[in-house]
Amino acid sequence: MPDLNIDNTEANTYDVIVIGSGMSGGWAAKEFCEKGLKTLVIERGQEVKHNLNYPTTNMNPWEFKHRGEIPEDVKKENPIASRSYIFREDSEHFVSKDKEHPYVQEKPFDWIKGYQTGGRSLLWARQTQRLSDYDFEGPARDGFAVDWPIRYKDLAPWYSHVEKFVGIAGDKDGLDVLPDGEFLPAMGLNCLEEHFKESMSENYSDRHVISGRCAHITETRDVFSQQGRVQCQYRNLCQRGCPFGGYFSSNSSTLPWAAKTGNLTMIHNSVVHSIIYDEKEEKASGVLVIDAVSKETKEYHAPIIFVNAGSLNTNLILLNSKSERFPDGLGNDSGLLGKYVAFHNYRALIFAEYDGYTDKHTTGREPTNAYMPRFRNVKKQETDFLRGYAATMNASRKINQDRAGFGEVLKEGLLNPKYGVWQFSAHMMGETIPKESNTVSLDASKVDEWGIPLLKIDVSYDDNDEKMIKDFHEQFTEMFEKAGFKNIFSYDTKQAPGLDIHEMGGVRMGKNPKTSLLNKWNQLHSCKNVYVTDGACMTSTATQNPSLTYMAITARACDHAIGEFKKA
Repeated sequence: MPDLNIDNTEANTYDVIVIGSGMSGGWAAKEFCEKGLKTLVIERGQEVKHNLNYPTTNMNPWEFKHRGEIPEDVKKENPIASRSYIFREDSEHFVSKDKEHPYVQEKPFDWIKGYQTGGRSLLWARQTQRLSDYDFEGPARDGFAVDWPIRYKDLAPWYSHVEKFVGIAGDKDGLDVLPDGEFLPAMGLNCLEEHFKESMSENYSDRHVISGRCAHITETRDVFSQQGRVQCQYRNLCQRGCPFGGYFSSNSSTLPWAAKTGNLTMIHNSVVHSIIYDEKEEKASGVLVIDAVSKETKEYHAPIIFVNAGSLNTNLILLNSKSERFPDGLGNDSGLLGKYVAFHNYRALIFAEYDGYTDKHTTGREPTNAYMPRFRNVKKQETDFLRGYAATMNASRKINQDRAGFGEVLKEGLLNPKYGVWQFSAHMMGETIPKESNTVSLDASKVDEWGIPLLKIDVSYDDNDEKMIKDFHEQFTEMFEKAGFKNIFSYDTKQAPGLDIHEMGGVRMGKNPKTSLLNKWNQLHSCKNVYVTDGACMTSTATQNPSLTYMAITARACDHAIGEFKKA
């Protein structure tokens, strides 16, 4: 029932509503508030304030009841969440439990959620790479998915805009497949990673090993000081929430920046039911919200609405936003809403050992890895599978403690560890092809505790993914052999889609309203005051970690929305 109380409506009216406070939602809040627009950010989860609500951030290993592990009874209650690497004793409070927001799996899919201020920006792996024109042009070249409505040149200045504020450590590598950015000093490679890099240079012309580009401050700048952030301390405990702000999160950066303008209003424990469409005005007028605790409903209104709820929840909200004009979901004239969902294929791993560098070892904790950009099917189709894969790599020496004996013998063994052989590992980040058969939809009968239909996920791997895994194992086995590695062992985790935590698509960008939902400015083709700039907007996935692209796309779309707002 619409809220007809005019005074109440005016009190709940803003210039902009942003749904979601994570990676892209935080950026939308910053951009709008900075430009003077009164902005409401709606977060469905609990409030987490930077440095006030990080309960484990300074705990020592022995202070954890289970030494970092999740008890078996908690694992049994959370079979989906517990499969994720971030669901550990020091960070499980930032990961949504399985019962908190159920969904329907037509095929196995592990949906890892973080419902709180900042969303999963508190938990991300912080790896940041720009997409290149090879990625934006990929669908047009091979005919799978639709052509992106933008190219690298359209996003390049916005990548720079974001990188300068976030703080990205990396090297200027001069690779066309992975454009350089606005970098702070890189974290570098260790001796075995450098050895592998040299081997690749000697044996291949298109396979490059670089220091992983990551959202960590490695050099003091005024812009970081103004945010209240300082240099990374190399603790590598980022998933606990960083008290130093050494890595980027919405909590430590964009949301406080927005708040200090005085233009930000933020509400928590507020579940978005749907976006309200005004049939007379032919545009969206606001958002219907349900209090997560009391279950009371309230409407909020704004002439601009940004949907940044996280890819799958963004699809859910739009699908549930039904009206006489849009009976199948807001903006869904093409019938493609919820279709062409994609993700990253993380199943393939490979391990090896190396006998050299016995006089060297690693110390401390480095929060990034070595990285190899995509080298398959970059400029032309050259394999029996489409697109390609990147890889993150890591080298270290295992520390062996002699636990034999008793008393002084055991004590000596524990206090005098010895370094073992060098170990090297790589894991694949494969691009999956958006397919119409990979869909999310609303369940016809099941609803959550707020009366909202459960999301039904029907997403799976295909033959292209299997061929890519096989190629990754073959190519890295060859590369490892050329580098002098031994005891090479390849592995397929067989994990379900979702554990990559890179779900994308369903509300894709495109040039043609008949084959896409969003235009080049991320506006719904048929409801232009609604923008989608999180992972749901992605036309294809590329092989890069996507968060940097979400942030750049958001900043660009905000600039466009602000321009339209000023015209009105």
